[in-house]
Amino acid sequence: MDTNLIEPFFERTEQYGRTGIELLKLKSVDKTADLVSSLASRSILTLAVSFFALMLNIAIALWLGDLLGKYYYGFLVVASCHAIAAIVLLAIHPFIKSRVNDSIIRKLLS
Repeated sequence: MDTNLIEPFFERTEQYGRTGIELLKLKSVDKTADLVSSLASRSILTLAVSFFALMLNIAIALWLGDLLGKYYYGFLVVASCHAIAAIVLLAIHPFIKSRVNDSIIRKLLS
């Protein structure tokens, strides 16, 4: 066999392998960037909503406290509402966790 015929085949095979690895690297960078940017934007949105909710809760607690005669009564009512919400969230935690896991997996595999 002539080695001049086999040599270009090996070169093309090697180039194909390098191209495949480079494509895999670029796809993983794209998915990682997409995931990180999604998490960053959602974190900023969560921070803004949390700040709004904090201010709203303080205002409601002060307003209820004024209506009930003692400011700490308003804070107790608001805290009780938060305790009930925490219990509900604790009950549905497995559902939320599976939804978040599925969302991350879908984002990485798409």
